[in-house]
Parts: sequence; structure tokens; C-alpha cells
Amino acid sequence: MTAEQQAHEPASQAPDRNLALELARVTEAAAMAAARWVGRGDKNGADGAAVHAMRMLINSVSMRGVVVIGEGEKDHAPMLFNGEEVGDGTGAACDVAVDPIDGTRLCANGMPNAVSVLAVAGGRGSMYDPSAVFYMSKLATGPEAAGMVDLDAPPAANVLAVAKGKGCSPQDVTVVILDRPRHAELISEVRASGARIHLITDGDVAGAIMAAREGTGIDLMLGIGGTPEGIVAACALKCLGGIILGKLAPRDEAERRRALDAGHDLNRVLTTDDLVTSDDVFFAATGITDGELVDGVRYRRGHATTHSLVMRSRSGTIRSITSQHQLWKLRAYSSVNFD
Repeated sequence: MTAEQQAHEPASQAPDRNLALELARVTEAAAMAAARWVGRGDKNGADGAAVHAMRMLINSVSMRGVVVIGEGEKDHAPMLFNGEEVGDGTGAACDVAVDPIDGTRLCANGMPNAVSVLAVAGGRGSMYDPSAVFYMSKLATGPEAAGMVDLDAPPAANVLAVAKGKGCSPQDVTVVILDRPRHAELISEVRASGARIHLITDGDVAGAIMAAREGTGIDLMLGIGGTPEGIVAACALKCLGGIILGKLAPRDEAERRRALDAGHDLNRVLTTDDLVTSDDVFFAATGITDGELVDGVRYRRGHATTHSLVMRSRSGTIRSITSQHQLWKLRAYSSVNFD
């Protein structure tokens, strides 16, 4: 940053505490736009509606944000692209991670746990740049076992560590895993440990949060999932006091070579603080379909009801927000078709 740029920087670089509620309005809009596509079998149509709504509303937020973790490139879907400037140009400089729909297939098929998520970390350069390595091996759990788990340990050892941290037996532990052929051996090892398994078809941001949040029935997340989703989840877990550990998992030699050329150590275990270095993180998630974390969008005559989870790491505040939206008023200030 040049001396001239520094001279024009605001005195305080910390994001305003009201930012969390502004972010909730963005995820609410994206969730309501996506919810009109629930069960219609069109992933890209749903994602396009959510992206359009999110882009419109995010540019009213008081921040100078840059999208570091965008969406679409991995799935060839509509994008809020990496490097896109968002916000109204006032307030603090922030890194932004977006996932207008975590679980596009869940939304398209009318299945549980599709959510719209948005995370902001104070200060530029605070979110990890995966350099187009789209997948990583991940482990997530809550604060009780945060210092006891090890990504490189066998699944049974991590199940035992979580059980010890929570004061229960391995048979009481439930592990969430993406239902993919690549996880056949992992699933077999977790079953052999005595733990229960909750398979999900998509949506491992929600899966990681469920593993760290009390009352969801999930204790641990294991397996390979999206790198962008891992960074978004790290923002949430920083607010919850849980932990996410990750290791880049290139799909082929070309992706491996790109990672090495970018300077990544493919044997390095990345911690929550590696994935998001800022201690001032905001996270908002609004349900599109019903799930363990949040309820989905409900439409009634003339209005819609949304349920959101809003968190800030610095204060440790976690808000569960139920909002009722008058649809005719939404149409009055937005070109997004909410009905």
C-alpha cells in the first residue's frame, strides 16, 4: 500500500459489528431467490437466481470487500468470481467468501440442508488462496475435541479422541461423510470403529458446522470435499470455537503441478488459523431447505419466512434469526423475482 493510499484509509480497520446483520440480509435474499427452484431439478437455474440476488444485495453492504472464495468455477455454474469487488465502497477492507447455494443438488432435488452462506474476514489477505486446487482432505469437530484430533491419524483414532473430548463412547459418536465412491474405505474404517455415520450427498459447509455446533447430532466430519467450502467452513468454525484441519488433495497430475508451482506444500496440514488468519470474522447462513442447522424458506400468502444463523468470532455471538418478508416490498426495491 502506498503512502497516499494509507492516508485515505479510515482510522479504524475493524469491520463494524452491525456488518453481521447486513450479511444476513444478503443470504436471506439469496435463499429466497433459490427457494423458488427447490425440487425443480435445475442446479444452474437455482444457482443463477441465488447469485443474482446475492450480488445485488451484497453491494449495499458497508464494506470494501474482495471476493477471495467465489463459486461456480469448480461446477461451471454462474459465478461471483474471485477478485470481484463487492460492498458499497465504504467501511473496512475485507476478504469475502461466498457460496450462494451450498448444496445446489440438494436444492434442485428438494433435499435437506441446502443453505446460502456468506463470510467476511477483516483485513485483506486473511483468507487462504488454494490456487485452483479444488479439493482437500478435511476434518472438523467442535471445541470439546479441538486439541485432540489429528488429520493424519486413522479414523478410529479421531473417533476415539472425539469420544474422549465429549465424555462418551465411540459408539455415541456420529460422523458426517460425503457419500462418494472415494470414501468407501473411510466409511468402512469409521464403521469398524463403532461410530455411527451420517452420509450426505452434498453440502459439506453445513456438514462441518453441524460437527462443531451443539445439538445437531453430529460430532465429527471426515473426508475429501471442496477446498473453497473448507475455507468458508473455517470462518464459521472460528466463530464456534471448533476446528477444521485440511490438506490439499489434487485430482490429477496437472492440478498437482499447479499447486506445487504456486508454492503449496501438499503434505502440510492446514489449521483453522491457516485457512482464515483474521480474528474478526463474520458468518451468515440462511436455510433454503430444512436441515439440522436452519429451517428452509417458507412461503405463505404474501410473505416468506427465513431462518438464519449469524455469527461473529470476536464477540463469540451466535444469533438465530427468524425473519418474515413481505413479498410486495421485496419487489419494490429489487429486480429479483421472489415470487
